[in-house]
This record gives sequence, structure tokens and C-alpha cells, in this order.
Amino acid sequence: MEQIRYRVKERVLSELDFSKVSSDEEIEGYIDRYILEESQNKNLSLANKLRLRTELFNSIRRYDVLTELLERKDITEIMINGHNSIFVECNGRLEKTDIAFESEERLFAIIQQIVAGCNRRINESSPICDARLADGSRVNIVINPISLNGHAVTIRKFPDKEITMEKLIEIGSVSKTVSRLLQLFVEAKYNIIVSGGTGSGKTTFLNALSNYIPKDERIITIEDSAELRLIGVENLVRLETRNANVEGNNAVSIRDLIKSSLRMRPDRIIVGEVRDAAAIDMISAMNTGHDGSLSTLHSNSAGDALLRLETMYLMGLEIPVQAIRRQLSSAVDIIIHLGRLRDKSRKVLNISEVLGMNNGEIRLNSLFEFVEEDCEKNRVLGTLTKVNDLVSVNKLIGRGLLNKYEEICKGF
Repeated sequence: MEQIRYRVKERVLSELDFSKVSSDEEIEGYIDRYILEESQNKNLSLANKLRLRTELFNSIRRYDVLTELLERKDITEIMINGHNSIFVECNGRLEKTDIAFESEERLFAIIQQIVAGCNRRINESSPICDARLADGSRVNIVINPISLNGHAVTIRKFPDKEITMEKLIEIGSVSKTVSRLLQLFVEAKYNIIVSGGTGSGKTTFLNALSNYIPKDERIITIEDSAELRLIGVENLVRLETRNANVEGNNAVSIRDLIKSSLRMRPDRIIVGEVRDAAAIDMISAMNTGHDGSLSTLHSNSAGDALLRLETMYLMGLEIPVQAIRRQLSSAVDIIIHLGRLRDKSRKVLNISEVLGMNNGEIRLNSLFEFVEEDCEKNRVLGTLTKVNDLVSVNKLIGRGLLNKYEEICKGF
């Protein structure tokens, strides 16, 4: 099989005219012809011939051995640690595959194919890159010699179907009653931060939350790698950062895009993730009339989210901490904290309200807390329990939603 695979691939590549784009049908025709020729008197079964055909087509036209993993519905993440070490996350569990690239050079060729598809660049002078696949799957790449055991590629697969708030309710990430309250907060234009650890589902939740935004508003999304998919919004502008060129110039950062978005007459600004001094511009936007803005960030709790924003603010501007805290307490209204439990399920663990300053500290009012009740068949069971009432109801009053809020709260 290996010898036939090698010879067929060499013959197909020798037939292709690289001065023009060959169709899939043309490549499949070459593969079929040469498999039949090379497998004569080899007693290859039909199943092996079909498998060989698929592997050769993936190798020439698609992402080589990665294609098989990308097409599997049960895999959510792919981790490549060098050409012959590939792990996947399947149903929440990590496992090593028996799949491998033929060489480190072949893996690098696939990496170049991926980054070229989204107008990015990676080489020894720029060995780290964030990219995306055509379906929106997020890709992080670190190449040798920075990655010592070979090129490292991590792919967070994008689901085939949009994960809506209804789907999150179905899988138990949030309750239906809480989702109705979150919808009110979005409609009332509260500024919302979604926080959580790596893999806790922040981007997925932000996307679901964004679909509560009224469809007649103008929305600007800003991301490192475009992942958000807003449904039914006509007046939508999607912005994505750009890496520097070979000379190290012409990079476009999150900060640049936020500043530019303010001149584009947005009703709301959605920042995919804030992780550096871009926090300054995001908080400024929230404080200058762009209510209803949304973003995500990494943190261990709602309180830590504010501390991280404070730290990121100081990365780009040296001003007194008290001034920063006044800005944050004025800008951020609601923090939704997500977590991944020991059974690998992703849930909303806390929803808190930012109340303002008290004795130099930002006050938080915890509205909902996830309370674990039992563990049945290795599955964590619990409820997002109401802890306190919302204090800052001015935005609800201003949009005539207070009665609706009080009605929903009777369900707790």
C-alpha cells in the first residue's frame, strides 16, 4: 500500500499543470487511473482501493491526514505535536491517534496552506501565527525552532451547526429562565463581559448572546481571527486584525480596529477577546456612548476578570489605579463567568453585576451562582441559583423592560 501510494502520488503530481488550477474531478481521474494501473496483480481489495483514493486526494487537494480528523463530528479539538504525534479531544477526552504526516516538511506545507487561506504568514522570523479554516475553525501555529519537538498546530473545530442559546439550554449550560434575563440585559444595552478559562466556551456563548441583539442595529465585530457568526443581522461589519509584513510594518491590531470602529457609527461593538492594552480602547468605547458592547477575556472568576482588565489597562497607560477602577466600574455592567467542570461539561457558573466603587474597590453583586447538587454517572448535576436581585435597573427602566424583568424573576 505504501509503495503504491507513493508511486500514484508521484505520477499524479507529474501530470498536473501548476500554471493553472486543476479541478477536483481532473485530479480524481488521474488518481483512479493510476491506482488501477499500479494495483494490477497486487490483490488489493475494493475497500483498500477506495481508502487509498481518499487518502491520495486529501494529500494532494486538501489537508492531507488532517482532513479525516476535521471531518469527524465527534472531535472538537486537534493537537499536533510534530508530524508523528497527533492528539484529539473526542467527547471531552484527550486521546492519541495513530495518524501521522509523512514528514515534518509535509506538515509545514499544510501549515503554509492553512495560513495562506486567511492571508497570514509564518516563517522563522515570525514563528507564531493565529489563523482560521474556511469553516471558521480556529488555528494556532508555533513552528520549529520555537517548538522544539516539531511544528505545533492546535485546531479548535467550529461546529457545523450554530450553537444557539436554545442549544446551550438543551445541553444544560444555562437555564431557560436565566437565558430570558440575559436577553433582557442585551436588549437593555448593558455592557457585558463573558469570562472564563481556556476551553470554557466563551466565544460560543458570546456568539449565542449576540443573537439577542435587535436585528435593526448596526454592529461592528472585532476579532484576531474571525469566529463570530451573527444570524440575521444585515447592518454588520466584521473586522479582523492583520499581522505585520516581512519588513515588520503595516500590522493592524485590535486597538487600531476599535479606534476605527468608533468612526463607523456603530450601535454596538463586539470584541471577540481582549487580552492586552486594547482594554483601554474597549473600556473607552463603553464609556463614550456605545452601550450594549460585548467582549470576552480569560479569568478564573468574575472578580478576577476586573483585575485582569485593570492589569491590561496598565499595559498601555500609566495612570492611577483608582482612575482605572472608576473607568471600569462605570463601563462594565454585567460579568458572565463560564467554567468547565470535572465531567468536561461547560456551564455558566456565575453572573455578577458591577455596582461601582466602595472604599477604593470595585463592588460586585452576585446575581446567580452555580450550585452543585449531585454527581450521577460521572455527570455533575446542579442549578444556577438566584442569589441577589439586580440593583442597577436604570437601563431596564429606560427601555421599558423593568416589568418584564420582575415577571421573569418570579420564576426563581
